[in-house]
Amino acid sequence: MKSLSNSYKEAGVDITAGYEAVRLMKKHISKTLNKNVISDIGGFGGLFNLNLDGINKPVLVSGTDGVGTKLKLAFLLDIHDTIGIDCVAMCVNDVICSGAKPLFFLDYIATGKNYPQKIAKIVEGISQGCLMANCALIGGETAEMPGFYPVDEYDLAGFAVGIVDRDKILDSSKITDGDIIVALPSSGVHSNGFSLVRKVFDIENTDLLSPVAELGGKSLGKTLLTPTKIYVKPILKLIEKMQVKGITHITGGGFYENIPRTLPDGLCAMISKKDIRTLDIFDYIKKIGKISERDMLNTFNMGVGMTVIVSKDDANKALDILKENGEDAYIIGKVVSGSEKIVIL
Repeated sequence: MKSLSNSYKEAGVDITAGYEAVRLMKKHISKTLNKNVISDIGGFGGLFNLNLDGINKPVLVSGTDGVGTKLKLAFLLDIHDTIGIDCVAMCVNDVICSGAKPLFFLDYIATGKNYPQKIAKIVEGISQGCLMANCALIGGETAEMPGFYPVDEYDLAGFAVGIVDRDKILDSSKITDGDIIVALPSSGVHSNGFSLVRKVFDIENTDLLSPVAELGGKSLGKTLLTPTKIYVKPILKLIEKMQVKGITHITGGGFYENIPRTLPDGLCAMISKKDIRTLDIFDYIKKIGKISERDMLNTFNMGVGMTVIVSKDDANKALDILKENGEDAYIIGKVVSGSEKIVIL
């Protein structure tokens, strides 16, 4: 017998729409599955077989995050096939900071009304992000919650699990005075600071689609909606080929909050402000919002999505490996002795 509840539908929840959403998203999910996935979508749990080849002391590393108020841009522009990349990126980019390889991902979508085509578009982006991170999308949940969310809005969160050999966990213990800080460029604002961005541009009342000279002729909306870059493949390749002492994902709190998290006590990150390759969008935010440089650096990534710390002797090798793997990496500073955790000059 087909599952159907007219009473539930009258209360605002259409379970048949949920079935249709699952049908539409299956083709996207299937692209991410690999030989380690031993469950199919539709069960009560995602099953994943651990391949421990080459790992003597396996440690699982988990990360969870959402997309935040960047979702408001997706609602206003009615573009939903990229926001899922952001969700995956925010989780897997954290996981790799421990040196872990992402294995699988699960998503949670809560909405006021289940529009199957829209949900499928969101999952399409999630699947694309999983492919970029080389991990499997093994499960998720779509919750239709009328009266809790507006009918045209949704929230999105994710959860990632990775694995690393205990002896290879990056824990900052090997970082020393004189080490070099290498920057990996961001793709834009990524998924942090959007409460400030929305205030600066008053996005609900702004033309988001017209070309903006300060953004090189790109529209504000499309620039802001650019998905968060996923750094999994180049970072794992770097770890494979040389010693990496520390990795920082530049998220909410910008430079001042995130980089110090990688450093042990007694060491300071000395960052050269002139060497930061600031993206046009950040100059535009600073100009329109009349925001101080200190606040910009304490809120946004400014064009640096991730940093890695390597020894001075290995700096050029790190740059070469990253560039071979598609990252135009460059040096932005060094580690020095000091009581302050970070100085930007």
